[in-house]
Parts: sequence; C-alpha cells; structure tokens
Amino acid sequence: MTRKTKRTIWISLAAFVLIVGGAAAFYFGSILNQLNGLQKEGDESPFAGIENVEKVNAPDPPKWEGTDTVNILVMGVDARGLAKGEVPRSDSMMVVSLDPLTKKINLFSILRDTYMNIDGHGKERINTAITHGPNTAMKAASDLLGIPVQYYVYTDFQGFIKLVDAVGGVDFDVEKDMHYTSKADNNEYDIDLKKGYQHLDGNTALMYVRFRHDAMSDFARSERQREFLKAVAAKMQSTTTIAKLPSILEEVSPYVDTNLTLSDMWKLGGLGYQSSMNGSEQIPPMNMLKEERTAGGAQVLTVTNEEKLKQHIQDIIHPPAEPEDSSTVTEDKTASGDEPKSSEQPAQ
Repeated sequence: MTRKTKRTIWISLAAFVLIVGGAAAFYFGSILNQLNGLQKEGDESPFAGIENVEKVNAPDPPKWEGTDTVNILVMGVDARGLAKGEVPRSDSMMVVSLDPLTKKINLFSILRDTYMNIDGHGKERINTAITHGPNTAMKAASDLLGIPVQYYVYTDFQGFIKLVDAVGGVDFDVEKDMHYTSKADNNEYDIDLKKGYQHLDGNTALMYVRFRHDAMSDFARSERQREFLKAVAAKMQSTTTIAKLPSILEEVSPYVDTNLTLSDMWKLGGLGYQSSMNGSEQIPPMNMLKEERTAGGAQVLTVTNEEKLKQHIQDIIHPPAEPEDSSTVTEDKTASGDEPKSSEQPAQ
C-alpha cells in the first residue's frame, strides 16, 4: 500500500469521525435543548394562576443513588373551553413506578372518581387535586398508594395527539366498535372506531383512550389507557424512534409540564430504556372499592381498606419472597447423603 493510499484512508477515516461526531453532538444537543423546555416556569407554567402552589408539602425528589424506586405521576387533562390560567381536572391519572434494581416498571392507573381526603382541601374526587397544583396532586397519589410520588408529568389532549403522531402512530388491536358523538364540543372529539387490528394515529388513539360509553365505563377505559401506554412505551424503545427523539420532543414540548430536571430526565430515560414492563393495575382494584354518594348526591368510589390497598401496592412493587418448601429441603438433604436427624434420643 502506497503512502498516498494510506494518507487517503486516514483522511477519509478522520472525515468520517468528524461527521459522526458532529451528528452526535447535534443529536444530543437538540435533545438537551428540548428537554430543558419541558419544565415550564413563570407565565409559561400551566399553574401560574394558582396561588401558594408550593406551600403544599410534597416529597423532595431523591438524590439518584441507583437504588431508590422512582414514582412519577402522569396526568392528562381536557383543557377545552377553559379560560386562560384555569386548571382543568385530570381526565386520567397514572403512576409509573421504576425499580432500578430489578429494572421493572409497574403502571398504576387511578380511577378519577376515587373519593379521598385531598391534603388541605377536604374530601374530594382525586381528579380535582391537580386544580390545586401539581404538589397537591402528587401528595394525593402518594397518600392513596402509600408510596412517595416524587415527580409529575402533565399534558393535555393536544400533547397526547402530538406524541402519538411524532412516534409514527401505533399498531393496535381495538377490541370492539366504539362510537360516541357530542354536540357540546361541536363534535370536535367524536369517537368512531371499528373493531380490529389497525394503525392508530394521534386522533384515533385519543378516541380509543377516551372511550368510556359502555357498561364498565371508567373501569374499562383505565385498562385501555394502560394497555395503550405500554404500546407507546414499546414503540419509544425502538431504534428508529430513538433516532427521531429530538423531533419528537420538539413536537410535544409546548404541551408538557414537569418538575423533572434535565439531569433527572437523562438518568431516568436511560433506566426506562433498559427496563421492561412488569405489570399494570387499576387503583383501587375492584375488590377494594365500593360505590357511595356524597352529601350532594353525586356518585363516587371509596376504598374499603386503605391499609390493605397500600400493602397491595407494596407487594406488587416489591414482591414478598416465597417461603422455602420444607419437603424440598428434606429431599435435597437426603439426595446429598445427609439423613434427617431424629428428635428421639438413643436407648441407654
């Protein structure tokens, strides 16, 4: 190989490294810029009009040690028809729990009509907690589940549509025909889906997760939301989607607010990519709730045993160790040549 040929190869390699390095710098720089924009402050915050929001006690985000379970409250709201600065009730509430040791994710969807004590505001439906600020909403979710909820992510219908469209839509099996019309919102969010496996874009995906006009109402809807969120999470972990991450973040950023810092998002994003879904649960589960009526006559859902519910959550996040089978231990000892010892004393 001539000196000129070697020089050409080295120049080509150097150019390749510079191009790749520049592309990587642009990629990660774009991601950092977009992540910075997710945390809204001042007038840009959807909670700017709420006074004394930060006076509510909420758990401080833990210093990342790589061992603490992290719990994130994800809230979707319907902001249609509200005045500027007015905070709507949450249409959906989910807590995403990530365990960095097992690298497992648990998803808990909270029924919005769950009736409980909202810290500082008396007994209300849990979906009203966000109208008092994100700290109040996190505290309510924490009190219900019995786990520290350190972070929140808040978005509206438009943010959901933008996210699904940005990842290229999701192939999903719609389990039945879904149809609903409403003149109240000028038919803007009517629902019309046919049963079967199909490609859902942002608008049709919103139809799917909003539908509750059947016998199981919000119970079935919360299950659909969990299943669809798992499908979106799986799509987000694909190599193709990761490559498009800067443009995805650019699309959803105007519609999202969170208390996650840039450092938090970077670390948790890496953890989420390495983790797998462990399971999803409706909270409260059917066997721990009852329907009641408030003093005003409105129907709500209450928890029959709060401590039992909190233990149920702990058993899901940190499953108790299975007791060792004594018969198996005896068999193992016999197989190894060790006879079980008798409790009787030998005859004198």
